[in-house]
Amino acid sequence: MNDIDPQIFKAYDIRGIYPSQVDEHGADRIARAIYTFFKQKLGKDSFTILLAKDMRISSPVMFEAAKKALIEMGANVVDAGLLSTPTFYFAVYHYKYDTGIQITASHNPKEYTGMKFVINSPKGIIKIGKSTGMDDVKEMALGEMIFTPAQTPGIVTQLSDVGVQEIENALKIFKNPTIDTFKIVADPANAMGITYLSEAEKKIPMNLIKMNFTLDGTFPVHQPDPLQLENLVDLQKRVLEEKANLGLAPDGDGDRLMFIDEKGELVPPSIISAIVARELLREYPGEKIVIDIRYLLTPKKIIEESGGKFVDVRVGHAFITQKMQETGAIFGGESSGHYYFRDNGGTESQVPVLLCVLKVMTDEKKKLSEITEELRRSYESGEFNFRVSNTQEIMNSVKEKYKDGTITSIDCIEIAYPSWRFSVRTSNTEPLLRLNVESFTKEEMETKRDELMAIIKNLAKK
Repeated sequence: MNDIDPQIFKAYDIRGIYPSQVDEHGADRIARAIYTFFKQKLGKDSFTILLAKDMRISSPVMFEAAKKALIEMGANVVDAGLLSTPTFYFAVYHYKYDTGIQITASHNPKEYTGMKFVINSPKGIIKIGKSTGMDDVKEMALGEMIFTPAQTPGIVTQLSDVGVQEIENALKIFKNPTIDTFKIVADPANAMGITYLSEAEKKIPMNLIKMNFTLDGTFPVHQPDPLQLENLVDLQKRVLEEKANLGLAPDGDGDRLMFIDEKGELVPPSIISAIVARELLREYPGEKIVIDIRYLLTPKKIIEESGGKFVDVRVGHAFITQKMQETGAIFGGESSGHYYFRDNGGTESQVPVLLCVLKVMTDEKKKLSEITEELRRSYESGEFNFRVSNTQEIMNSVKEKYKDGTITSIDCIEIAYPSWRFSVRTSNTEPLLRLNVESFTKEEMETKRDELMAIIKNLAKK
C-alpha cells in the first residue's frame, strides 16, 4: 500500500496538497507508473523524457524524486529545470522528445503540487488525461504493481536556451512583424510567466513595467489565478497610473494569459481569440479555428467574416488540443485565457498571442480598447459557479425549461436560440455547476443571465 490520495488524479493532470495528499515518495511511485505507461504506449524500451518543474516550494523535492525514479527505470531524462508549461510543451514538440513530465500545480494555492505529462506524436502533443490514459497511470500507481528497475540505468542530459527558441518560433508564426514599442505592465504573480515574459522583452520591442517579478512559490502578494478578478485589481490600477498601453496577467504555470486594456478593463479572452484568428486567417486563408463552447458568438462571427472555418469543442485544455489535431486547426482559443497553436503541437503558447496583439495595435494604430469594441459581436455574462448537491436534477430541469432551443451535449448542456445561448456544465476540476450566458445584445444577455441564475438558485440543494 502507499499514501497517495486517489483524488489527486484529475481529468487533465495530477494535482494535490503537499505532503498530505502526495509527497516525494508518492512522486517516486507515480513517476514509475508514468514511465511504465509511456513504455507501453510507445512500444519501445529506449526513449527520452523531458522533465521540468515550476517554482513551488515543493517542486525541487518532487522533481528530484521523479528524476531518480525515471533514471532507475531506464529512462533517458532531459533535465530542463524551471520551465513554464507553454515552454515545456514547446520543448517536447520542437526538440522531438518522445515524452515529457512537468512538475506543476498550475494556478492552485501554494500548498499544492502536481504533474502534467504528455506524449509526442506525428500529429502533435497528446496530453494525458482521463480519456487518454490517466486511469491507467492511476491504477498502476495506487495498486500493488512492482516496478522493476532497469539493468542499465538511464542517463541525464541538460537542456538550456529553450526560451530563446520559443520566442524565435513565435516571431516566425507571424513572419517577424514590425512592432512599435508599447508600454506594458505585467503581473505574473511571482510565478512562471516571468520566464517567457523576460525572454520576450529581449526580442520584442516593449517598455515592460514589472510587478511581482521574482519567482516565489509562496505567492507573497496574491494567488497566481487571473480568473479571480480580485487578483487583477492592482494590475488594473497600475496600468492606469502608468498610462500604459496594456497589462498582462499570466497564471501560475503560464499557460493562461489575461489582457487588460489601456482603460484598465479586462479584455474578454473571446476577443483576444478573435484578434488572433482574424490575423492568422489573413496570412493563412480558409484555415480552421477551434473555440470552446462557453463563449463563441464573437469569435465565430469574426472567423466567418474572415473566411475561416469555425469548429466548436467542449471545455478543457486536453480536449481542445485533441480537437485541433483531429481537425488540423491552425489556432484554438478558450474562454479561460488558454490559446493554442498548431505550430506548437496543438498546445498553449502565449508569446505568439502577445506578439499578435502588439502587431495589430501597431498595424492599425489603435488602442486595445478600440480594437476590442470593433471586434465585439456579442456580450458575455462571465462565469457563475454554484456549489450544489443535486446537479443532475438542476440540469434536467433547465433542459426541460429551454427545450424549444437547439440543444447540444458537447459538454453537459448547451442550448442556443437565434440571438442568445447558454451552457450549464459541471466543472472538470472542482465540485461546481458552471453557468455561462451570451447574446448579441447586452440587454438580452442580462435578462437571460438573471433568469437562469434564479432558476438554478431556486432548485439548488447545498
